[in-house]
Amino acid sequence: MLPIWNAPPPMNHDEYSDTYIRGILNTVKTIAMVGISPKDNRPSYFAFKYLQERGYRMIPVNPGQAGKEILGQKVYAKLADIPEPIDMVDIFRASQFAPAVVDEALALKPRPSVIWMQLGVRSNAAAELAEAAGIKVVMNRCPKIEYGRLSSEIGWIGVNSRTLSSKRAPLLGKGVQRMSLNRTTMSGGATDAATRAQQKDQDSDR
Repeated sequence: MLPIWNAPPPMNHDEYSDTYIRGILNTVKTIAMVGISPKDNRPSYFAFKYLQERGYRMIPVNPGQAGKEILGQKVYAKLADIPEPIDMVDIFRASQFAPAVVDEALALKPRPSVIWMQLGVRSNAAAELAEAAGIKVVMNRCPKIEYGRLSSEIGWIGVNSRTLSSKRAPLLGKGVQRMSLNRTTMSGGATDAATRAQQKDQDSDR
């Protein structure tokens, strides 16, 4: 008699543990942002710039801006045009377009390890497609906000980050106030910081 395989319970996309979010932000290196705006007053532009300054390799995707540059990075029309592997796809488009973006991501070789849908973007259909392929999913969250919360950056402006520490978060690098994700939160758990940002600065000093 064949053993019965019990599928894991479906992911609860109404609430994510800090460990889950932190693990993603500490692991991914290259992020393709689909739907970035070239306008410097748009949320997508802010998020792109913020993550870029914290050491992530950011790739803009916007068919209307293809061939141009945003924040010094070449813009691609679609995911398939990007000539390098992508760790995470950050969807900055309306929810109804998310399944099509996931379809594009699934056609990539190698596939990204994370699909992240921005604040206000939620598609159960897109999540099911990605998860069926073994890809992690985050919906209705902003990586900029989550990074700031887990590093305690947002605590500087009086926002409760739910991060417990008696010490100021360590800075990583020079210039922009990069901070470590080595913070113990109310959800528990602490992992290595986004050390690539720190290493980048150390390499530039050599």
